[in-house]
Amino acid sequence: MDASLLAGWENFYVITGSAAGGLTGLTFVVIALITDARRVRPAGLNTFVTPTIVHFCIVLALAAYLSMPSPQLWTLSTGFGIAGATGLGICARIAWGLRHMPTDYKAVWEDWLWNLVLPTLAYGSLLLAADLIWHHRSVSLYAVAAVSMLLLFIGIHNAWDIAVWMAISKDSSKDAAKAPAEEPPPGHTGPEVAASGLRK
Repeated sequence: MDASLLAGWENFYVITGSAAGGLTGLTFVVIALITDARRVRPAGLNTFVTPTIVHFCIVLALAAYLSMPSPQLWTLSTGFGIAGATGLGICARIAWGLRHMPTDYKAVWEDWLWNLVLPTLAYGSLLLAADLIWHHRSVSLYAVAAVSMLLLFIGIHNAWDIAVWMAISKDSSKDAAKAPAEEPPPGHTGPEVAASGLRK
């Protein structure tokens, strides 16, 4: 394969790769800042957080892969195919997670769109690019570039969504903790009253 075909993409993948690496780190920071980890269930982590990290990592991997010297058609096709198949496997896991969310949360249409529909479209396009590279090289490279940008925006949206949910959930739990306790009914001796009576 003519290496000059990828020469014009160097700056693009430097930008997307750097962005994906930085955003991956920021997502880890967001998760590390959770002070009440008991509120975050494994189902939520597996359905919303882990796939976001995977999206960023695949963009970073594509940027590194396409920056290697002397690319060949079969190496590009194989790389696109592996990335697409891996992503579709993640999407299958997301679909299962959205259908089996805990009873206290019901996935809305926006969850389905940004966490399942758009990623499935992106990774399916990568699989298509794995075959298209053999027949229409330039079109295939533009398709992979579009997928990289789409995955970046999906990851940014989902990471922001996670951060906002955590902040709102944390504030709600604080408000609930500060709410005054209900007064016991007349004639009822609560634990505090009983304890004070014992101290007397």
